[in-house]
Amino acid sequence: MTQSSMEKTHWTSHPKGWIRSVTAVAIAAFALLGSSVRADDLSSIELQRPLGGTTTLGEYQKEKARPVVLCFLGVECPLAKLYAPELSKLANEYQKRGVTLLGIDSNVQDSLLDIAGYSREHSLTFPLLKDPGHRLADALNAKRTPEVVVLDGDRTVRYRGRVDDRYGIGYIRDEPKRRDLKVALEELLAGKEVSTPETEAIGCFIGRRREPKPDSDVTFHHQITRIFQRRCVECHRDGDIAPFELTNYEEVAGWAETIAEVVNEQRMPPWHANPQHGSFANARLMTAKEKELVNRWVENGAPEGDPKKAPSPRDFVDGWKLPREPDLVLAMRDKPFVVPAEGVVDYQYYAIDPGFTEDKWVCAADIVPGNRAVVHHAIIFISPPEENRKRGLGFLAGYVPGQGQWRLEPGQARFVPAGSKLIFQMHYTPVGSVQEDLTKIGLCFVDDDQVSEELITLFAAESKFEIPPHAGDHEVTKVYTRFPKEGRLLAMSPHMHLRGKSFRFIAHHPDGSSEIMLDIPNYDFNWQNNYVLSQPIDTDEGFQVECVATFDNSVENPNNPDPAAPVRWGEQTWEEMMIGFFEVAVPKGTVEKMWAKRKRTKKPEDLAKVEQIAEQLMKRHDHNGDGVIRRHEVPEAFALFAFKRFDRDRDGSITLEEARALAKRKLN
Repeated sequence: MTQSSMEKTHWTSHPKGWIRSVTAVAIAAFALLGSSVRADDLSSIELQRPLGGTTTLGEYQKEKARPVVLCFLGVECPLAKLYAPELSKLANEYQKRGVTLLGIDSNVQDSLLDIAGYSREHSLTFPLLKDPGHRLADALNAKRTPEVVVLDGDRTVRYRGRVDDRYGIGYIRDEPKRRDLKVALEELLAGKEVSTPETEAIGCFIGRRREPKPDSDVTFHHQITRIFQRRCVECHRDGDIAPFELTNYEEVAGWAETIAEVVNEQRMPPWHANPQHGSFANARLMTAKEKELVNRWVENGAPEGDPKKAPSPRDFVDGWKLPREPDLVLAMRDKPFVVPAEGVVDYQYYAIDPGFTEDKWVCAADIVPGNRAVVHHAIIFISPPEENRKRGLGFLAGYVPGQGQWRLEPGQARFVPAGSKLIFQMHYTPVGSVQEDLTKIGLCFVDDDQVSEELITLFAAESKFEIPPHAGDHEVTKVYTRFPKEGRLLAMSPHMHLRGKSFRFIAHHPDGSSEIMLDIPNYDFNWQNNYVLSQPIDTDEGFQVECVATFDNSVENPNNPDPAAPVRWGEQTWEEMMIGFFEVAVPKGTVEKMWAKRKRTKKPEDLAKVEQIAEQLMKRHDHNGDGVIRRHEVPEAFALFAFKRFDRDRDGSITLEEARALAKRKLN
């Protein structure tokens, strides 16, 4: 529930290969020469122009004094897409200073048509050439996309590695800390030695032609395609968010090394729950057997096998995944949101008034992105009117790529009070070209007399903490005790920001026993997953859940905006949150009873607490110090979710007295 100032990407590849083809043995000998390798013998390697004809590197090396930058790219590599705008800027900037930048596509799976489409889509300002048979990549020992190689006027390799350090595994920085390629070019043009001649390139493996073992017992059509259909194809298919398709053998074979890497490092499929604790209905972690088959297939050269053994293609529903046509369809806004080609896109929030003049029971809800390629996730909340404020902000529906719709059981529904608004929280991932999205939600209603259980969202939140500067393992805990005694715990979800490291939900049962229900050892802010229990847990009287979160405020955390800063609770991603969400089913009518029991008489110490809450609010948001908080001074999430509740006189500002009034009401 925050606006993001820094986001992450999930399909970048770690610079640690574990498989090498036979060809790589020969390449390794060449690589030992390091940055002193002369490249004159590369000039005759034939390269193909996407729109027809051939050329050679020598054609671009006629002027010996001109440095040449070779940038190895792949049309479906997420980082190659993200870096396309930056590379075009660099090409324009350094062309004026006598530097030639060439794009080289050595992937066996990328056709000339694909390359032409990539150049057009990303408006490249430099040539992108096909390296058939990856001869140039082999000669220069290039491994990843994107990876750059800088040749000086004497055709000696002076720099190889990444463009800069803006993108990495699981993160995108607002700005790079070091522009490696630019630094190397500036030093080269100044006649200096390149201070850092080599860095690790982060990205996808270059897709090289492999020699399959003819007697392999694991083949694509027999075993691997079945695994991909179960675990991967829902996202890795035409028009969805994943960067390449996993349905065609020729396409998949070129991605073999990258697939093995992300599977072994458990980056794909994206599932962050420790398999040693809990059982989840929506789990999408590959089994040990499935991983072993994928590894053997890659080690054996990615053999195709007999197409007759392939299963039938898996069918997907691209429209509404609802039991019937929706009773109401709502768009997030009246016009599409424009997703930029690059950079960080803050969480977008849209408040929609569905015009409910009477209470509604929602028995099914489904979110359909307008553009699956850029919608990373969407969450829709219920914001009830003031008279129902004790119900608080409620979860209505969520969309996460690859995670199927959570279907309610017969008789279950979510309550939406009359006068409620629906809040769309949209998270977008740029893909290197400008895109548009208009996401919608479809709702199915049910009559009151057909509802026996209401789904409610409860949460444990600890806001009183401070993470010290440079602390790499700071723990914050919160115990939630207010579960309804007749309820059933259905699902859980952790929420932290960029310094979030791990999260654990520990159940404490009335009989004194305890169990770890959910363990997230490597929390990832970018994946707002909801973990649905295979078997609901009864919330009998005395049932409690302990939430244990750890934060990493050290330099070892690549997402960390500022390791030297102490960090406290706040709505912005450079601040922190510690929340454990619970989805609970309760008998209809339970919610009203729960709130009635929580009414209490104000104690003397409450007055001090009221003053503290009000003063903290003013201190945090009254940026110009004029004694009032205006809507433009607060984060968008706060403006949509809470501003109106503080602004009692509806004059567009919050005074200290209005802050005190709301704090007093919250103590009731």
